[in-house]
Amino acid sequence: MNHIIRHRHRRWLVRGLLGCVLALVGPILGATETRADFEAALAGLDARDFADKLRAIAEVARSGDPRSETVLAAMLDGRLAVTRAGGRLVVLPAEHGDAVDVRSGAPVPGLGARQTSRVRINNRLRGVLRDAIASLRLASPDRVVRLDAARALVGGVDASSLGTLRDALEAEGDAEVRGVLEVALAMAEARSDDVDTRLAAVRAMAGSLRPEVRGLLREMGDEERESDPRVRSAARDALDAIEAEVALYGHLSSLYFGVSLGSVLLLAAVGLAITFGVMGVINMAHGEMVMLGAYTTYVVQTLLPDALEISLLVALPLAFLVAGLVGVLMERGIIRHLYGRPLETLLATFGVSLVLQQTVRTVFSPLNRSVSTPQWMSGALEINPVLAFTYNRLYIIAFSIMVLLALVVLLRRTRFGLEMRAVTQNRAMASAMGIRTSRVDAMTFGLGCGIAGLAGVALSQLTNVGPNMGQAYIVDSFMVVVFGGVGNLLGTFVGAMTLGIVSKLLEPATGTVLAKILVLVSIIVFIQRRPRGLFALSGRAAEA
Repeated sequence: MNHIIRHRHRRWLVRGLLGCVLALVGPILGATETRADFEAALAGLDARDFADKLRAIAEVARSGDPRSETVLAAMLDGRLAVTRAGGRLVVLPAEHGDAVDVRSGAPVPGLGARQTSRVRINNRLRGVLRDAIASLRLASPDRVVRLDAARALVGGVDASSLGTLRDALEAEGDAEVRGVLEVALAMAEARSDDVDTRLAAVRAMAGSLRPEVRGLLREMGDEERESDPRVRSAARDALDAIEAEVALYGHLSSLYFGVSLGSVLLLAAVGLAITFGVMGVINMAHGEMVMLGAYTTYVVQTLLPDALEISLLVALPLAFLVAGLVGVLMERGIIRHLYGRPLETLLATFGVSLVLQQTVRTVFSPLNRSVSTPQWMSGALEINPVLAFTYNRLYIIAFSIMVLLALVVLLRRTRFGLEMRAVTQNRAMASAMGIRTSRVDAMTFGLGCGIAGLAGVALSQLTNVGPNMGQAYIVDSFMVVVFGGVGNLLGTFVGAMTLGIVSKLLEPATGTVLAKILVLVSIIVFIQRRPRGLFALSGRAAEA
């Protein structure tokens, strides 16, 4: 009995060991078999007979080797070649670089047109190659690869590829990829000779916002291109519904750009609102503070060419310091001698703006400078084919709100903010209480100019940097301040967002210039009714 038990234990142990060995060796044997099938099929790609090439393409695609897509794509692009000496199959570089051996993956330097012979293909092979590449990409385990492949097929599927597309659609489990594949299949079936098939394709395309679908539906709604009235009617109804949805998303896009413009105006105007509210100074050089912030960003990127991803973060405090320091020097050197004379202050700051512009032209030349966008600010958040939010504007919106909140904390929770509010409300009483009003004036002017420098950093990610860039925002900044209420942060925020959104919503219908004129006229009419703006501020600024 013990002998039988020991025999059974030994048999189970042997079976277990064999199972482990097969589990370890099985994938290796499978990979070896896949590699052997792939390399056996490679020889047929350079066959003389095109029928042999067709079979070789199918075998390469079926092999499952990760190199299959690269080889077939190179063959489609005309970059697959055979060396005259040795008959090695290589992939030639698209522009510069070395050829790559297909089997070993090693670079083969020194190969040129005289040392290689390109693999010839014809139109039939091109279609087969496109189908094979599409099949490989649609079968990829990476969802992003499958989604990109599906999008590439939209509008480019012919009758020979319908089978491949249907198989991919049947095997696809991701909802987004399936949706794109269904649109691609519907667009292909919309060119069918069968009326019911075309009608079903129109219904399948209804609701798709892709430009290719809208173009196809427009064609199918044309009497000269579509003979069946049912298909024409269905295509027109589907197109009308899609166009209405596209118009809605167009308004949302304009709203987003309006909020983005409002964020830039907020950064440019909030410092001006504080300066004017505390000191009563109309600073015509405020736009040049924006320009200095933008040029500071350009200089930082020039000095840190290998640190693009952090250069913008380095430029933020430097731009604030540079513009703030120039503002303090302006206040100490010029403006402090002109208090109580607003017209002379305006002319003096206008002269300073001209000096700063000419200085920048002398140092950097009159030509515009381009500031690179870091990788983390590049690209866009795509909501659908007609609506996308660019990351650089999203970051600017978030940054402007952060600056506004930090300024609120500074004014409400610090001693400097308390002194600034005291001077704003009653300068004589603040001075009698021991507050050094001249110091508050200098620091306030520097703070306002520093925030304008931050606006320049933000603007450098939206437009080119040039000597005149600040002039484009100085008038809008004054409009924001007057409309919102002098010296009021909430009024500045509401005014900036209102002007930005209204301008962008009007531009599609009226154009940029007429939209600005309408906004300006509206503000003039509003100021006639409410001279102190939306949120009136009591104290010295209001009395002035």
